[in-house]
Amino acid sequence: MRIGILTSGGDCPGINATIRGVCKTAINHYGMEVYGIHSGFRGLIDNDINPLTEKDLSGLLNLGGTILGTSREKPFKKKSMGNKPSLILENIRNLQLDCVVCIGGNGTQKTAYKLSQLGVNVVSVPKTIDNDIWGTDMSFGFDSAVTIATDAIDRLHSTASSHQRVMVIEVMGHKAGWIALYSGMAGGGDVILLPEIPYNIRNIGNTIIERLKKGKPYSIVVVAEGIQTADGKKAAEYIAQEIEYETGFETRETVLGYIQRGGSPTPFDRNLATRMGGHATEMIANGQFGRMVALKGSQISSIPLEDVAGKLKLVDENHDLIVQGKRMGICFG
Repeated sequence: MRIGILTSGGDCPGINATIRGVCKTAINHYGMEVYGIHSGFRGLIDNDINPLTEKDLSGLLNLGGTILGTSREKPFKKKSMGNKPSLILENIRNLQLDCVVCIGGNGTQKTAYKLSQLGVNVVSVPKTIDNDIWGTDMSFGFDSAVTIATDAIDRLHSTASSHQRVMVIEVMGHKAGWIALYSGMAGGGDVILLPEIPYNIRNIGNTIIERLKKGKPYSIVVVAEGIQTADGKKAAEYIAQEIEYETGFETRETVLGYIQRGGSPTPFDRNLATRMGGHATEMIANGQFGRMVALKGSQISSIPLEDVAGKLKLVDENHDLIVQGKRMGICFG
């Protein structure tokens, strides 16, 4: 068999480990030919594709980013679609690819599903630091992002304590607050704000004032970038201003930004990426197309792409971390 592999959407720790997992399994175990598709779906449009050998896969396990490059090309987007789908089909046919492996987030899963509807054999692997892809308990990149964010929160504790300030830290998560929840809890956040849960700035101010009355002169506030703000202000900037207004306490904000997406994956993500990549190749060998690899509990399985496309996995207010956090006095808004 001859397979193509691409990475699409934002970069994320663990992509290269996944490429390695897919391709080494394909070459060494199944004797498949492997082709690297560059710059996401744009590579399928422009025919920017080349063979990958085992030599090309050396040193990928701990390497951040993606050796194939990426883009946010959406070939089925109506405004710019044109003849892109037909070009993709023609290039797949000319290269005689038996399957295309698509590594990416929600947009990628949607595009992969549309390709499968056109008759392309597709297997996809979920990739996002936001952990918001439907149907998988976790995707690689999330643990790495949470580790980076938690380390940053840990470091802010010492500054907040020394200066007796309120520190607001903004982490990634437009619609889903998984990074804010997990890093906020792991980093000992006093207030954690998620896009899924409405907040009242007075509740936040009261929480900080009550902490002061209990002899706790500083507070850590963790916010997801996607929380609602007035006048379209950035999350951390807005919350910091409002806290200072409500409490009169000196407040500073820190925005982590792309730091969360770069660098080497954690050991957990390296192993998850390796397992998911290997399972994707096994699915190809067994002719299980039109499906996305998924982690369910401790087992790697797969689900139909039609179940994934267009859905988001959001934080539920009854999540056990939130329930436990509230019991311990943490404010969620």
